[in-house]
Amino acid sequence: MTMVAKKNVEDLNVSGKRVIVRVDFNVPQDKKTGEITDDKRIQGALPTIRYLIDHKARVILVSHLGRPKNGPEPIFSMKPAAERLAELLGQKVVLAADVIGEDAKAKAAALGDGEVLMLENVRFHKEETKNDPAFAAQLASLAELYVNDAFGTAHRAHASTAGLANFLPSASGYLIQKELDVLGKALSDPKRPFVAILGGAKVSDKIGVIESLIDKADTILIGGGMAYPFFKAQGYSIGASLCEDEMVPIAKELMDKAAAKGVKLILPIDNVVGDTFGPDAVLQTVASSEFPDGSRGMDIGPKSVDLFSKSISEAETIIWNGPPGVFEFPRLSEGTRGLAKAIAASKAVSIIGGGDSAAAVEQFGYADKVSHISTGGGASLEFIEGKVLPGIDGLQDKEPCRTFAAGNWKMNSGTPAEAVKLIDALKPLVKDATSKIALGVPFLAIPAALEATAYTNIKIAAQNCHFSEKGAYTGEISPVWLAKLGVTYVIIGHSERREYFAETDETVNKKIAAALAWGLKPIVCCGETLAQREAGVTFDWIKGQITAAFAGIPADKLCQITIAYEPIWAIGTGKVASDEQAEEVCAFIRKVIGEIYTADDAAEMTIQYGGSVSADNAQGLFAQKNINGGLVGGASLKAVDFSKICLA
Repeated sequence: MTMVAKKNVEDLNVSGKRVIVRVDFNVPQDKKTGEITDDKRIQGALPTIRYLIDHKARVILVSHLGRPKNGPEPIFSMKPAAERLAELLGQKVVLAADVIGEDAKAKAAALGDGEVLMLENVRFHKEETKNDPAFAAQLASLAELYVNDAFGTAHRAHASTAGLANFLPSASGYLIQKELDVLGKALSDPKRPFVAILGGAKVSDKIGVIESLIDKADTILIGGGMAYPFFKAQGYSIGASLCEDEMVPIAKELMDKAAAKGVKLILPIDNVVGDTFGPDAVLQTVASSEFPDGSRGMDIGPKSVDLFSKSISEAETIIWNGPPGVFEFPRLSEGTRGLAKAIAASKAVSIIGGGDSAAAVEQFGYADKVSHISTGGGASLEFIEGKVLPGIDGLQDKEPCRTFAAGNWKMNSGTPAEAVKLIDALKPLVKDATSKIALGVPFLAIPAALEATAYTNIKIAAQNCHFSEKGAYTGEISPVWLAKLGVTYVIIGHSERREYFAETDETVNKKIAAALAWGLKPIVCCGETLAQREAGVTFDWIKGQITAAFAGIPADKLCQITIAYEPIWAIGTGKVASDEQAEEVCAFIRKVIGEIYTADDAAEMTIQYGGSVSADNAQGLFAQKNINGGLVGGASLKAVDFSKICLA
């Protein structure tokens, strides 16, 4: 996965604006009193909140707390977090009685510059975790801008993370920016030797992480329960230790992959085992190849600590995720303590990947001796694995007009199996692309395509939608359905639909509005026929199409829209506009957007060229100043050809 810089809160004009900020205030509390026992997550959000206050934003905070199951539950109220935040800020924090109800709406509307509102627990609504577009739209209606500063939930495609970015201009906060900077640099350009330490109970949780690190790290140290399938793969007995037996063949494959890459994959050489699992177990230290019958592995032994510490002392970059033992029990914490001590003594850039590793570093008093403690256990793991995090991916790019390659399959590869086969062939070819990538697949293939592209840099587009949410429109597709499925883009006003199905500027406009209302990102097509070009009316025609299509579309929605210039005479004919012809019209389109809105709006508009784009001509076309990618037909049905376009 290639990191793409996202807008930071400083890139937004927040003065006087209502800004909804996703924070992670899921803080630990005393079970009896409800008192917050650790406010680090609240403190982590302070830089972003203070920036917004200082710049006269009207701040609306949204977070979850705990795992409420049946709607509002007083025990999971955000009240303690709001009160603690008020103490830290030294100013009042208003608490809404609900999330999207009348109280929240009234209090959000009443906010003054520099004032702060905390919404109630967003997970009081089941629609949050389902990323329900209607719920996300109601949340978005409270504000004018969106900032995500909750790295701990960035790997979840929830309404308050991924969903809000589909409706509002967006950016990251300082906390997320720091996570991306530190983790991103460690993975993309680490100082070497690069040592990764992985622990925890299950290999199955971290297969993708290990595979990713084999491509990046010099040494991988594996401890904890996840080492046991590796022991069994070498023929060792592990007594009665818990082990995912189905992972044993995979562990062998991972060892072989590491060896083939020249990566040192180091396992414990001794272990602390007990006669039962618990703090009072009878313990002994044994070699990794000599687990007694009936014994259970509980921690790595002192020789393993020394072995691991040697690699740690030689490292220039360290990432640690997962303890090597049951550190919650004091007698079984020596392995974890030993690794934490070695990391703290190291001069390397040291990154603790959240979760139990972060808790251990804090518990043993080494938090101030490491470079960075991640605020997201699951998110940092998926980031290391190379997955695209939905809560970050949807935020606006730092640099506007990033190349956008969209494939339109038309009436081809329409069965789920055909779509998945093509997508699976494409994924490895484009995993390091810096361009945005979308595939416009037939409707029947959308669910399978969404599953096949989950957590990748490939998004799914629908080839059309109706402007009505429901009704007697036999054979049509509602934008609501597409949004609820999780579709990102929708192609609107394609030249073939204009020609064959009487698509008009009026219906295109209605479809744009309908798509935006449900959080879909329209790819709006325009273009002239050969007769119109030869008659010299190209520019008048294009201006008419753009003006009509964007009628009534507010400027703050432009960040969700792409324009595709498709000369009808160059679609499926084998003819293609020259680089100069394509650039001339795309520059004119940008000029028209500037006249309708502002020059700044026009400068950030993504404009594609579509018309027999191929692997051979894409680079020349995309190099033009006003062409930001292509809407591609037949070439997108060939994984190799389309990958070359994505990488052009």
